[in-house]
Amino acid sequence: MTHNPAEYFGVHPIKERRLIMKKLFKGGTVVSGTKSGTADVLVEDETITRIGENLTCSDAEIIDVTGKLLFPGFIDAHTHFDLHVAGTVTADDFESGTRAALRGGTTTVIDFATQYEGETLEEGLQNWFGKARGKANCDYSFHMAISEWNPEVCDEIQRMMDEGITSFKLYMTYDNQVDDKTMYQILKRLKEVGGITGVHCENSGVIAAMQQDAKEKGLMGVATHAATRPAPCEAEAIDRLLRIAEIVDTPVIVVHLTCKEGLEVIEAARNRGQKVYTETCPQYLLMNDDKYQLPGFEGAKYVCAPPLRKPEDQQALWNALGKDEIQTISTDHCSFTTEQKKMGLEDFTKIPGGMPGVETRATLIYTYGVRENKITLEQMCRLMSENPARLYGLYPRKGTIMEGSDADIVILNPETEDVLTAGDQEQRVDYSPFEGTKVTGRIEDVYLRGHHVVKKHQIAETNQGKFLHRKTYNL
Repeated sequence: MTHNPAEYFGVHPIKERRLIMKKLFKGGTVVSGTKSGTADVLVEDETITRIGENLTCSDAEIIDVTGKLLFPGFIDAHTHFDLHVAGTVTADDFESGTRAALRGGTTTVIDFATQYEGETLEEGLQNWFGKARGKANCDYSFHMAISEWNPEVCDEIQRMMDEGITSFKLYMTYDNQVDDKTMYQILKRLKEVGGITGVHCENSGVIAAMQQDAKEKGLMGVATHAATRPAPCEAEAIDRLLRIAEIVDTPVIVVHLTCKEGLEVIEAARNRGQKVYTETCPQYLLMNDDKYQLPGFEGAKYVCAPPLRKPEDQQALWNALGKDEIQTISTDHCSFTTEQKKMGLEDFTKIPGGMPGVETRATLIYTYGVRENKITLEQMCRLMSENPARLYGLYPRKGTIMEGSDADIVILNPETEDVLTAGDQEQRVDYSPFEGTKVTGRIEDVYLRGHHVVKKHQIAETNQGKFLHRKTYNL
């Protein structure tokens, strides 16, 4: 590989002489989406400039990574920081959320900027810039969540694309849901401009009816949350989305997939010739709905939507990951303290929905995916780095250890054992959903565009995050 990094990004050489900071990573196993092998990596300032065997550089800092795995910085394309929802605000803002992200090896997050009632898309976007600017410790971008649709918003879509916001979010449930007519119109417009949308798929009408039935029976506890959001509600909504997308003839993304029934609907659409991208999350791979049967109010910690499912759904998701039928693993990080969760102590519908996860994703997937031979190292790299970079218009700047790419490098020690606890986390919550879980594989060091932001598993440098202007999807 001898190409000029400027070929990728249109970078013009800097004429003035200046000191270039160089780092040479020696002896590690470099992981890509297609292969893994021992190689040295030379970084100059913020960019990877050379990859090969037995590299030398007299003026570089030598970093011995023998026995370690070098991943490209992980991308979490589904986070909710500083989100006003359910009568409260998420516990993690962009400062604490991105600190947690870095410690977990995530160097880029894509959060959801939201158009609230009466706002333009631009107003919603500027609100999120205000939340992130000056606080982000890792690189970031936004999806634009569309809540209201009219001719003015339709015109704004192109302006969003021009500003590097090339992906969008639609909800088929909650107060900001869109109906089928609006869904069709938005998908048609996104096809025109080259954008893509991720969709939260649940049948809101059936859920509302089931919740009403439960309340009339006095079933107000935590367990009723999952009982009133069954897997068929998710599968039906996925099918409806995909049928509308089929009519428009445009790709879509099914976010946070939880269940076997949903997979079957997606498979049927793909067999019809549709392009459907799919995301799942660690909680749906590693936990099931028995959490909602925990004594007292303990199960509220695991309330999220869609809810945790059955063990057979977990197995179906792992099987799909192993066959490359799911493209990304994100977290849907949406954190609340146990005190905030108590808002629903007497009424399960008032429990703020969501869990923290941005800090533990990589080590969980490595431990229970790679080490248990459910996925390969290369698949982990594709699912958490390369595929999201391609899908969300960041490749090859992000998502790969390649000459010319940003020097986002995660150094994972494959043999270090840990136990996940609430007392050892950057996430601003007082519990860990995976409390007491044993993991093998520690994120020891993280480099964000060459900055050594995590040293020996601890935050070392902050406030280095930059907004990323994204291109269109290419996966």
